[in-house]
Amino acid sequence: MSRHPVHVGISGWRYPPWRGVFYPTGLPQRQELEYAAQRMGSVEINGSFYSLQRPSSYNAWSAATPDDFVFAVKGSRFITHMKKLRGIDTALANFLASGVLALGPKLGPVLWQLAPRHRYDRAQLEDFLPRLPRTHGQAAQVAARHDDRLREPAHLEVVDPDRPLEHVLEVRHPTFADNTELLDLLRHHGVGIVIADAAGLWPYYDAITSPVAYVRLHGDTELYVSGYGEAALQDWAARIRRWRQQADVYVYFDNDTKVHAPHDAMRLAQILEDP
Repeated sequence: MSRHPVHVGISGWRYPPWRGVFYPTGLPQRQELEYAAQRMGSVEINGSFYSLQRPSSYNAWSAATPDDFVFAVKGSRFITHMKKLRGIDTALANFLASGVLALGPKLGPVLWQLAPRHRYDRAQLEDFLPRLPRTHGQAAQVAARHDDRLREPAHLEVVDPDRPLEHVLEVRHPTFADNTELLDLLRHHGVGIVIADAAGLWPYYDAITSPVAYVRLHGDTELYVSGYGEAALQDWAARIRRWRQQADVYVYFDNDTKVHAPHDAMRLAQILEDP
């Protein structure tokens, strides 16, 4: 029976309320990622959603983590929320040139999160999805078309040009719910559908459409706030064990408001280690 790897972690790591609760009092901010990476195997970078980061930042994040650590990277909201997936060639080049490829073998999936008001549009997705590079080498070729908006010189070097680069899509508008056409489209392009738990507010899919299953846990009963009790974590562990028969699994807790995320991530990882 096939057992693909499972990566469990948190969405972001720099949250003031975590200091003195998850992070020890007095821990320098620059050491927070290193501290988190000693306790979990993956982190979803979300600063990349809000603005273009720097290659020096990606290099520093990579240096602060173990060799087998994996980063997911959240795609730019300029592409998803402002451009709404249209006319994104230069924006995509800038995003990829901003240092994403500096993560090298630690680079996991790229997350494209659509806005809650973004409605399903087949033609729009059929235009967007083929533009996503599927290997590190293709990503470097796209990145080379960047403009002058970068904050540092572009990072265009890749160690393994043939290394796969996976992409996943998180949808939130009701028009995406129970949409078999969407799933067929994602399967055709090899892009994953995000399995999002959002206290029932956004569409939920129990489906695998690519080589990765990507799970975002936003809150069990209240968005971003509520934690996951033992029964809920056991339930998610059972689902993850099923998904890992088909795909590599990435799980990120985004219920950060009350500092539940890191503790829930560590407990879920512990459960999954049990035989």
